[in-house]
Formats: sequence, C-alpha cells, structure tokens
Amino acid sequence: MTQGAGQGPEVERTATLRDFRVPAYVNETGPYAHSTHPGNAVPPAETLEHPEGYTPTQRDLPVINRDDTLQVTVDPAAAQAPLPANGPGPLFVVGDVHGYLDELVAALQEKGLIDAAGQWCAGTSRLWFLGDFTDRGPDGIGVIDLVMRLSAEAAAAGGYCKALMGNHELLLLGAKRFGDTPVNSGAGTATFQAAWLLNGGQKSDMDRLQDHHLQWMARLDAIEEVDGHLLVHSDTTAYLDYGDSIEAVNDTVRETLTRNDADEVWDLFRKFTKRFSFRDEGGADAVRSLLDTYGGTRIVHGHSPIPYLLGEVGSEDGEDTARPVVEGPHVYAGGLAIAMDGGVTMAGKLLVQQLPLTV
Repeated sequence: MTQGAGQGPEVERTATLRDFRVPAYVNETGPYAHSTHPGNAVPPAETLEHPEGYTPTQRDLPVINRDDTLQVTVDPAAAQAPLPANGPGPLFVVGDVHGYLDELVAALQEKGLIDAAGQWCAGTSRLWFLGDFTDRGPDGIGVIDLVMRLSAEAAAAGGYCKALMGNHELLLLGAKRFGDTPVNSGAGTATFQAAWLLNGGQKSDMDRLQDHHLQWMARLDAIEEVDGHLLVHSDTTAYLDYGDSIEAVNDTVRETLTRNDADEVWDLFRKFTKRFSFRDEGGADAVRSLLDTYGGTRIVHGHSPIPYLLGEVGSEDGEDTARPVVEGPHVYAGGLAIAMDGGVTMAGKLLVQQLPLTV
C-alpha cells in the first residue's frame, strides 16, 4: 500500500537469521546510476478528500466501515498441507511485507514453506508474493534478497516462488531512477523522491539497493491467473488500462519501465496506487470486469490493509493505540475478492495463506 508511514504501536520483533544470500546468477550489472538519497523523515500531512485524478503525494487512507466483509480464521492444525505425490503442489499467497523480514520468516516457517535455517523446504509447493516488499519496515532489501533466493531454491525442488509488481516497487524504482526530477502529477509538480520519503522510504534500503535488485523489480509481472485465482497487487480496475489480456498488461508495464520516461512511470505508479474499487455497491461488478477480461473466478489482492476495510483503526500516524486484530484474509464483494494485506505496518499480521480459501 502507499499512504502514511506510521508504524502503529510498538510491538516486540523477533530476531531471526539475516544471512539470506542471493544466487550468483543474479549479480548482473544494469543501467542504473548509484546515488545517495536523504533520510526517511516523514512530515505530517492532513487527510484530504481527493478528486478522480488523485496524485499519491500525501498520506491518506480513509476508514471503510463495512458490514459485507468476512474475516477468515485459519485453523493452525490445517496450515501445512501434505505435498502431492505428483502434479503441482499446494498454492500459497503472501500479502504486503513492507520490509518486515522477521515477520515474513516466521509466517513462512509457520506454514512449513521454509525451515529453521530459512531454506525452502516445501518441495513442489507454489508461492506467490502479491507485491510491496519495501518501505515502512526496517529491512526491505533483506526481504527482496530472501524472495530471490527462495525462487532459486523452490525451482530446484520442483516448486516455485514468484512475485508480482506492487506500487511500492514502482515507487522505489522511480526514486532511484528519477530522484528529484519533476513529473506531471496531474495536480501540480511532484517528484518520485518526495513521494518515496512521504510513503515510508527507508534510507537503509536505498543505500543497499543494487543493480540486480532493480533489474528484478523491473521484470516483475503485474497480474497472473493461477488455479482460477486472479492475482494482483492493487484492488483497482486500473489494470484494464494496460491491456485486454494478462500477457498484454505485463508486457505494457515492462515496456513502460524500459522506456524510462519519468512521466510515464509516474502515471503507472499513480494508477497502481488507486484502491477500494471492489467495495460498495459496485464492488462485485468491478471484480467481474477484471475476471471477465483476464480469467479466473476470484480475485486475490494486497495493497489495502484489512484493518481499514474493517474500520478497526483510523490512522497510520499513531493516533490509535489499540492493535488491530487480524486473524486471516477477508472475503468480500459477494465472495469474489480476497484481501491479503493484514496491516503488518500497523502491528497487524503478515498473512501467508493457502488457496483455495473455503468460506
């Protein structure tokens, strides 16, 4: 998600193994200039009502008091599915991580996907990350390194670990490539650097960002369909602006990044930052517009935190002291949408869920 940088109340973080080495084959060079960026101080901003062409340069995330969402509690005893004798392994999805490496490792271990040493141990299982690996939390680069390494280990075991493009990947790419270059925001002058800092950009991530991280992010798909589940990062219909097939959308996004035009990349980032398209009376119709175009019977997304969909917290800036209670994914829009962002940035829960989800 891209909004405020508040982390919610202080919670205990568990120490874990940090030596997540990247396979040698990813250490390639690329056309990225190395630069040093300022720190991650985030000034407060007022919550505003935004017009249709809203540009995400201020923190705002309205509370959505909804009665048609369903929080799914997962039985821990059923968390680890047996590996099949043949055919594809079980399918898992991961919500927004935002630099919380310790929480990610713990969640993957709980599901039996990695062992105590942080190594892939799930055989032919299939794992999809829904995007937003960096910003807000303490170790976004560590998260990316882990996902890249698990991709190689899972493939060697006959499974896979794959990832989608989130709006924070676009934001970090833009901050690195374009810095303080002015862009046409549709509502005045903006820069990727300012937006990155405002939305939780971490200096430690920028300092450790290398060419192979940038190349990996730039090559991520934006949308995929797996076992009838349409996987996207953002709960928006903006994907329809980029093609009428999954292949077309992914090609268009990659081509936009390849052209390296600051205004084009900003527009892509702005559209991927839109949210809440699947709520209210037209929510189910919005989901169907995506399913009818790209396939699948249910959409699975991150981006918009479940605590906001439930109306359990009012701000990411620390006004609320109660920790949001998130037990599992939320199903809404007439059962057609599954929300997977458990609000780890506000002391919620980093969600890893096996699909299909039965409710």
